[in-house]
Amino acid sequence: EAGQELAAATADVVFTGQLVLDAGQRFYRGLKGRMAKHGRDPGSLLVMPGIVPVVGRTRAEAREKFLAAARIAGASTQRYDNPTKGPNGEALSTDVARLGPDDAARVVVAISGTHGAEGYCGSGFQVDWLTGVGAAGLPAGTAMLLVHAINPYGFCWTRRVTEEGNDLNRNYVDHTKPYPANKGYEEIHDFLIPKDFGPNSIAAADAKLTEYRKKVGDRAYFAAMSGGQFTHADGMFFGGGGPSWANRTLHAIADKYLKGRSDVAVVDFHTGLGPYGYGEPITHYDVDSPGSRRVRAFWGESVTESKRGQTQSAARDGLGHYGLNRVLQEPQTRLTMCTLEYGTFDRESGQRSFRADHWLHKYGDPLGKEAAPIRAAMRRQFYPETDDWKEAVLFRGHQIVRQAIAGVQRGAI
Repeated sequence: EAGQELAAATADVVFTGQLVLDAGQRFYRGLKGRMAKHGRDPGSLLVMPGIVPVVGRTRAEAREKFLAAARIAGASTQRYDNPTKGPNGEALSTDVARLGPDDAARVVVAISGTHGAEGYCGSGFQVDWLTGVGAAGLPAGTAMLLVHAINPYGFCWTRRVTEEGNDLNRNYVDHTKPYPANKGYEEIHDFLIPKDFGPNSIAAADAKLTEYRKKVGDRAYFAAMSGGQFTHADGMFFGGGGPSWANRTLHAIADKYLKGRSDVAVVDFHTGLGPYGYGEPITHYDVDSPGSRRVRAFWGESVTESKRGQTQSAARDGLGHYGLNRVLQEPQTRLTMCTLEYGTFDRESGQRSFRADHWLHKYGDPLGKEAAPIRAAMRRQFYPETDDWKEAVLFRGHQIVRQAIAGVQRGAI
């Protein structure tokens, strides 16, 4: 109070580090409102807000920003320790922040880092939501749950997979039943990750992949490569081997925070597929089911439904959508979920990055000199460090989450 009074009477410029929008607006109005009694024109005082970067440069920095934002927002937090370490021996964890009443019947969830290296995108949104929206953006009886770095190994090592080698978004199958078959992948596995990764060997492998693609067509090719496979534990898009640590952790989070709620909306942040900077809300409900009707009511005509053939995503088995829908079932809980997929660079460059990463961890040295350029290519593919892309991520993220918060107020549709 004394500081604002002094500034209103004497200052030409005030620098302020407000982190939450409504608090910053109150500060501005309060400061300007004091100036008249000092005989000053409010327009003569310049208020300069501080800039708060929301995206960390590393997983550790992203975690620090997330926890700091959670403290500022007054969120409760919980840490889930991962059993592995990062490249420098650092401890890894998934962290959860929660805002809203403990008995909230409606919960909106934002998940980052399902495909580890993609975590910068979702983490940045989570920090921005906590510092810029927070509890003020939640209606009565509604809570917000932010799951940070559900795959901390992949986030830290700049990989899509978990420490078990799983593509987490292929690992949510029912592991008590026979795994889905992917005969196409078995035909191309050896060409995707050849032992010799030199230019001549890669050119020969690429020729075989091109030959297979011409034979089966684009749709079958991408389904074979990235739809999920359960036969090659060292291969790409592997979903088998039992529930991964990240899978079990997400189920533990759902058991603690989501079971018994009437309405739950989940937004799982991903990058790497689609037009640059555009966030596509991808869903997987059966056509004309209650879930399908809800995603249309929540997110309108921009939503895409895989069961209608509306999305480029080739993933069909083991998605987080199916894992959560098995434990949060109607009529007790209405679960409405989308994968918010942001486009980055072309699909072909993504394939090259995946293949090099798998080669590095299968045949190379993940701590050797060949690791740095491979990790740099993975990071670039899944996190374009340009202001326009980051701005698009935040705009679309806030739009989709705001729509989800409004959507859970509707109840049955």
